[in-house]
Amino acid sequence: MNQYEIDHMATVRAGAPESMVLLKTDGSFPLDRPGPLALFGAGARRTIKGGTGSGDVNSRHVVSIEEGLENAGFTITTKSWLDAYDRVAEDNHQAFVADLKAKARAAGVPAIMFGMGAVEPAPAFDLPLDGDGEAAIYVVARDSGEGNDRHPEAGDVKLTDSEIRDITALAAKFERFLLVLNVGGVVDLSPVVDVENILLLSQVGAVIGDAFADVLLGKSYPSGKLSTTWAAWEDYSTEGDFGDPDDTHYREGVYVGYRYFDSVGTAPLFPFGFGLGYTTFTIGAPSVSAAGSEITVKTTVTNTGAAAGKEVVQVYVSVPAGELDQPYQALVGFAKTGELAAGAAEDVTVTFDLTDLASYDAAKTATVLEGGDYVVRVGASSRNTTVAAVVELPETAVVRELHDALGEPGFTDFKPAAPVAVEVPAAAPRLTVAAADLRREDTQPPVDLTDALEYVKDLSDDELAYIVLGQYADSADKQSIIGQASQALVGAAGQTTTRFAGLPSLVMPDGPAGLRLTPQVGEDADGKFPLGEALGGLFAELMDAESIAALGGEVDDDAAERVPERTYEQYATAIPIGTAIAQSWNPELAAAYGDLVGAEMEHFGAHLWLAPAFNLHRTILCGRNFEYLSEDPLLAGRMAAGITRGVQAHPGRGVTVKHFAFNNQETNRLNSNSHVSQRAARDLYLRSFEIVIREAQPHAIMTSYNLVNGVHTSESAELLETILREEWGFQGLVMTDWVVRSMTRTDLKYPRATAAATIKAGNELFMPGCEEDRQDILAALRGEAESGVTLTRAELEKQAARVVRMAHRLGDVASAPEV
Repeated sequence: MNQYEIDHMATVRAGAPESMVLLKTDGSFPLDRPGPLALFGAGARRTIKGGTGSGDVNSRHVVSIEEGLENAGFTITTKSWLDAYDRVAEDNHQAFVADLKAKARAAGVPAIMFGMGAVEPAPAFDLPLDGDGEAAIYVVARDSGEGNDRHPEAGDVKLTDSEIRDITALAAKFERFLLVLNVGGVVDLSPVVDVENILLLSQVGAVIGDAFADVLLGKSYPSGKLSTTWAAWEDYSTEGDFGDPDDTHYREGVYVGYRYFDSVGTAPLFPFGFGLGYTTFTIGAPSVSAAGSEITVKTTVTNTGAAAGKEVVQVYVSVPAGELDQPYQALVGFAKTGELAAGAAEDVTVTFDLTDLASYDAAKTATVLEGGDYVVRVGASSRNTTVAAVVELPETAVVRELHDALGEPGFTDFKPAAPVAVEVPAAAPRLTVAAADLRREDTQPPVDLTDALEYVKDLSDDELAYIVLGQYADSADKQSIIGQASQALVGAAGQTTTRFAGLPSLVMPDGPAGLRLTPQVGEDADGKFPLGEALGGLFAELMDAESIAALGGEVDDDAAERVPERTYEQYATAIPIGTAIAQSWNPELAAAYGDLVGAEMEHFGAHLWLAPAFNLHRTILCGRNFEYLSEDPLLAGRMAAGITRGVQAHPGRGVTVKHFAFNNQETNRLNSNSHVSQRAARDLYLRSFEIVIREAQPHAIMTSYNLVNGVHTSESAELLETILREEWGFQGLVMTDWVVRSMTRTDLKYPRATAAATIKAGNELFMPGCEEDRQDILAALRGEAESGVTLTRAELEKQAARVVRMAHRLGDVASAPEV
């Protein structure tokens, strides 16, 4: 094992407990020493480090919970149960794969496309709960991935009868019983909510088993808070729809997650921001002050228990409803303490800008703060706060004059018929902010492209078209559908063109749980190639002859016959999934994970990491929620900014925040149309991207596959030029998600995205690229594109110049790979 692997796994192991959320405790844990332990559940031996798909990471080894406990000195007394469950799970998996292939054949769809990201429901079983010990643990596991969404069914969002039966029986049998959730998203716990000890372990990377053992023995402690609301399935909002292959209507408007639950008065099982520890805390009476638009909250956190721990101070504000309706409250700031010993205290300061609470008013095409009382609350979760002050705004203030952009959704957003009233305590301290202090600049200056434009002006149309596409093989049958198109770094998703001497090629591995690379590489006279199976898991099982033939032979069958002249390894470190990172509520820890990834990018010679992914948790059914951070745009944006700062502290390395925007379902993701109001778009779904750009200026951003109000996001000049660049001042590179010709369809309600249309709209890099895409661009220059799109030479030069600028900005300073 390499030293960087050892060091980075130590970083993940030390940080993982900050992502674990203790949902319930009666004081039975931690245990004071290792001993005999009864261990059950799907995740005990088949522990899930993270979800499937392009974000999977090939770590050298994943420590299961069973292995981690044994490493810590525990004796597992239930080996026979775990062995028997292995047989049940394997039979269930084989049946699941066979069923996917049969359904794919019936639908006339390649199995690999039909089953990508498909959720394998937990099986039913009836195994005797033999085994004894000083405590019992049951590990519920759920997997998911890109390409498919989750379902509100037993074995997925809901528990199976087998799980409910065994969890209930074990809780009654053992004095010390811990329910552990090795899941990437919400599971409806209502049938077992009375269990007295519940830990959301989440999916925290390659050393998950060791990190769990540390927490079980009290060597470390859980200090995470929920980044999304956990409720009974039936209690989630049904105002919007989800999963239609053609059209998804975001009718719920701004009432997403806790904004909905708090506004309609429905109590979740565990609210947003909630999390316990091995100790208890008090948050002292806060003081609030104002300086212009900046509001500062100060308080003291005291550890009132007998063990060490960390607490998160959360600040929420209730915005007054006027011409615009408002959710009951919104998160405006947070801060996590350092480690506090028993009896210790720490002064905490949280500062927020009142302008960040401005709502988009479509009638004014501006963000506004309406006059009235802004109630500031401080506490340890969204449902555990006290009023700290009232900030009075005497009159309505226009914060930013913006643009009428993104079109109309075709409906009026939901408003609660009887919203929970916001009470304004008469005795609360009052502050006043003047409207004049709230005005902000409307537009940002464009990036200077003078030098890059000088480089591209003498290039031919043919050459310009190569620059705005990813590097691709000239052979039409070699385009990769699996996000492994890079020639320089085997297993990376792609890279920019290598056709120009002196112009660096930017290499792009996928993410967001670490670098996705091929672990074993060979090299011969013809170059580098993967050794063994380039892909594993369900993807490899579904890649049958029919899939290969239907997709044009994208898998390199010759690789197996090549004899390497030398071999080397490319093992990367699997860090916690996005949701788990957000559950730490610690941007500095997020930055540490980013630093880890940046160091591995230097080691392997990568320039742009295709991460972080942080579309909002609009619904718990989205198949990629595990990759995403939160239901709240502030938490998501701040955590993504932390990751960005960590990676980009390494010269020549950058992030690619994704997926911009409204990528909130996986069903028909390449052609699905998201209908979203301008207010919901700006106040929620775009807000997280705006935060990370204003705070950390990522080097790149990736557009999503879907359409928004009838236009592909990658083809929306209003999204990319008007909002992203003109309003927010984005200075980086914009690329598409991997639009592979063999994956796209032309027989659906909405068209596929095309290279010429994306280039015209301000999306300067169409990935991964192929010769047909280049011909589409050249045809558009001639006014002959099949789509009807026309391109001018000036438009193409501008987009090529943007690619050239970033290629030099990163490639000229990046160090050479170490392998």
